[in-house]
Amino acid sequence: MSYRRGDVVERALVVLDERGLDGLSMRRLAADLGVQPGALYHHVASRDALLALVADELLARGRRASEVVTWDAELRLAAAELRAAMLACRDGAALVARVHALGLGARGPEQRMADALRRAGAEDDLARVGARSVMHYVFGHTADEQLQRAEARPAEGRPDGAPAEPSSGDFHLGLTLLLDGLAARLP
Repeated sequence: MSYRRGDVVERALVVLDERGLDGLSMRRLAADLGVQPGALYHHVASRDALLALVADELLARGRRASEVVTWDAELRLAAAELRAAMLACRDGAALVARVHALGLGARGPEQRMADALRRAGAEDDLARVGARSVMHYVFGHTADEQLQRAEARPAEGRPDGAPAEPSSGDFHLGLTLLLDGLAARLP
C-alpha cells in the first residue's frame, strides 16, 4: 500500500498518543504502517522532521477562527489554543516544545503573539521576548500538567500532602500575571 505524507503524520499522531514521545520512532511508525523503515524517508528526512510535521498538525487542529481586536485578548486566545492543542495528545507539550526549541516548526503561535504585541506598539525586542516568554510559560505549565496527569492516582489514593493536579485557573492566573507585566511595558 502506498502512503502519502499526510497518512504518515496521521498515524504518527496515533502512535504518539498511544506510546508517548519516547515510543514514537521511525521503526515503530513503519511497523504500524506495515512498511520498511526506509520507506518513511520518502516522506520525511528524519525523526526530527517527522516530529516537526506532527507538532504543526497538532497545532493546526487546535487553531480556531477568530477576530480578536485587543493585543491581550489575542495573546490569551493564542496561549489557550496552544495549551489545548498540546493537552489533546499524550506528550503534546514535550513534542511541541522540542520542535520549537530545535527551530523545526511550531512557530505559528509565537509569531501570532509577537505580531499582536507589535500592533499594540511594542518594539521588536519586546514583541520577540514577550511572545517567547508567553510560549515558554505555556510549554512549562502544560508539560507539568501532562506529567501530573500521567502520574495521577485516584484522589482517594493520593497520600496526604501530594500536590493536586494543576487547574485551568492556575494557568489563566499565571498568564494574566505575564500579560500584566507586558502591558506595563507597552506605550
